[in-house]
Amino acid sequence: QVQLVESGGGSVQAGGSLRLSCTASGFIECMGWSRQAPGKEREGVAAINPYDKSDYAASVKGRFTISADSANNTVYLQMNSLIPEDAAMYYCAARFGYLPALTVADYPYWGQGTQVTVSS
Repeated sequence: QVQLVESGGGSVQAGGSLRLSCTASGFIECMGWSRQAPGKEREGVAAINPYDKSDYAASVKGRFTISADSANNTVYLQMNSLIPEDAAMYYCAARFGYLPALTVADYPYWGQGTQVTVSS
């Protein structure tokens, strides 16, 4: 069983930046981030595989950057130019396999989530 621990959430004004981190308890291949706002379904935001191939949701492309420290089973999400629509609970997710999938259902392992608040 892989356990994921996130950190780095918080409150920021629109236009600001935050960096999320997530560390897995053991070896894992693909890691990603999803988010869920109140009353909305969880959506994939970004994912990365062991070869640093990444994918992004259209809504965050160009503003968010996912990166990984494979040696330490850690993934980061740098979020720039934040807008109020980015406010949500952000969840780290992990899976075995080499496809950096954005589909929530593809991930069996999940963290507890970290809250991101963006004020206008």
